[in-house]
Amino acid sequence: MKRKKAAALFMAAVMTCTAAGCGSSGEGDTAGGEEVVIYSNADDEAVEAMKKTLDENGYEGKYLFQTFGTSELGGKVMAEGTKIEADLLTLSTFYIDSAQEDQNMFQDLDFSYQLIDGGEKSYCAPITSQEGTILVNTEVLKENNLEMPVCLKDLTKPEYKDLVSVTDVKSSSTAWLLIQALVSEYGENGAKEVLTGIYENAGPHIESSGSAPLKKVRAGEVAVGFGLRQQAVADKAEGLPVDYVDPTEGNFSLTESVAVVDKGEDTNPLAQEMAQCIIEKGRSELQKSYPNAIYEGETTGSENSSKYPKTFPEPLTLALLEKHQELSESCK
Repeated sequence: MKRKKAAALFMAAVMTCTAAGCGSSGEGDTAGGEEVVIYSNADDEAVEAMKKTLDENGYEGKYLFQTFGTSELGGKVMAEGTKIEADLLTLSTFYIDSAQEDQNMFQDLDFSYQLIDGGEKSYCAPITSQEGTILVNTEVLKENNLEMPVCLKDLTKPEYKDLVSVTDVKSSSTAWLLIQALVSEYGENGAKEVLTGIYENAGPHIESSGSAPLKKVRAGEVAVGFGLRQQAVADKAEGLPVDYVDPTEGNFSLTESVAVVDKGEDTNPLAQEMAQCIIEKGRSELQKSYPNAIYEGETTGSENSSKYPKTFPEPLTLALLEKHQELSESCK
C-alpha cells in the first residue's frame, strides 16, 4: 500500500531484463512465451514473499515484477483495461472487482479455493488481509500525560493537538479503513464531524503514505496514529515503545488479490500457473508479515486477532471509495 519511486521501477525493470537476456533476438523467453509481467501495489514484505515463492517453485527468471502505489496502479487498470502491459496483477480487491464489473478484463482462475468467510470469486483470489487500528507511542503518551485512547473519536480531543498522524485517503487505501469505521458507527454526517476534528489535531501530520503514521509513532514525533494492525503488533513484539488499540468503532479490513489479465490468444499461460503458485504455496510465507487467516485451514494467532472485526455494510467498490474521498476532502 505504499508508493514506489519511478526511478527505482525503471532500474528494477532494466536489471531484471538484462539478467534474463532480453533483447530483440527473443532470447530469454520462457518456454512457450515471454516473461510474465506482474504489476503489484503490495508492500515490500508481500512482494518479497511472492518472489521467494515463485523462485522456489521453478519460476525464477520467468517473471518481471513492478510495483506501484495503490491509486496509481488502480488508475492504470481502470484506464487501460486488457491493453495494460501486465499479465498478472496483485491489487486491492475493490479495484479488481470494479475493473471486472466495468471491463470484464480478467480470466477465470484455473484453480479453486475456499475462504473462511465465503465469498469466493472466479476471477481473483486474495493474497493478504490487512486491518486498521489505533497506533500509540507509549513513551510520548506518558510524557504528555495523555490517557490511552479507546476509540477514534478520542483522537479529536484537544489534548491530542499536533500529536496525531493519519493518512489521506486520496493517496492511500489505509485511510479508507478509518473512514469506513467512522461512517459505519456515526453515519456520514457524524463521520464528517469526527474526521474534521481528527484532521485539525493532525495538522501537518496528514500523510500520503499508509505507513507514514506508524513511522512517526515509532520515531516519537506523535503520540497516536492510525495504520495497519499487524505492523503495530510486530513493533510491540520487538520491544519498541509502540502499542495498539482496537477502536470501538471497529477494525475494518481490506484484502489484496491476484488476477490474470485476459488477453485472449495473447494471454501468457504461465500467468495462471504463477497465480496458483502464489495462493497454494505462498500463503505460509505471506502470513509471516500478514498473519490474518483467509483460507480454510489457516489460523490467526491470538495477538493478531482484533477485538472488533467488522465489515462495511456496502460492497467495497471504486465508486464508494471516491464517495468517501469526497467526504474526506470536505473535512479539511
